[in-house]
Amino acid sequence: MNIFEKTQVFFREVYVELRKTNWLSRNEIIRYTFLVLAVTIVVAGFLGGLDYIFSELVQKFIVK
Repeated sequence: MNIFEKTQVFFREVYVELRKTNWLSRNEIIRYTFLVLAVTIVVAGFLGGLDYIFSELVQKFIVK
């Protein structure tokens, strides 16, 4: 089997596997996207708050 035949077989197999995939609905994609964004914003705020607190503590007690 040469490289072209192997490539054809590969893409045929990829096509078959993609047909078996359960794709999310549009509403599910939108809901999960907003969930990820919300969690990202909350975690960023939390870590930013910790960073601010620790930098203030360092400025107050170590750097003076």
